[in-house]
Amino acid sequence: MKMYINGLIPPSVLPSPGAKRSEVERSETERSVAPGEGRTAPNPEVVPKAKRRQFTADYKKRILAEADAATELGAIGTMLRREGIYSSHLTHWRQQRDLGLAPHRRGPKPKYDPLAEEVRQLKRENNHLTKRLARAELIIDVQKKVSLLLGIPLAAAGNDESCS
Repeated sequence: MKMYINGLIPPSVLPSPGAKRSEVERSETERSVAPGEGRTAPNPEVVPKAKRRQFTADYKKRILAEADAATELGAIGTMLRREGIYSSHLTHWRQQRDLGLAPHRRGPKPKYDPLAEEVRQLKRENNHLTKRLARAELIIDVQKKVSLLLGIPLAAAGNDESCS
């Protein structure tokens, strides 16, 4: 095995310093430039993940009105390029407009439970009554303490004759 200058390419194949290179060779040497020799390092900053675009109802209405009012040939395409939207957006937004432009929630639909509303209402009523009961018991305790301090005897629970 023969030993060459750089270990791989025989000296007869290496181009002379003054020889002109082809386009392929020029781009090859430009790519093989060592770091710090005329090339800048890549930006190490991580690009944030792209977010799904959301369009407001007012924006959709404005774009649909502009698209419906377009009479010139290519005016809609120009408007779509300017706004950065697709023709499928117009189709979908027109369907939404016909249905009242109601927002569509993504994901699984909540299951309707007919008893859920009644349970929620009963829990709210139970909470309200529990608070009223606690307040009434507090008032009764205060009345008992005041009557003891003032020496006023309280009527027995079964003795309702004094109320008439």
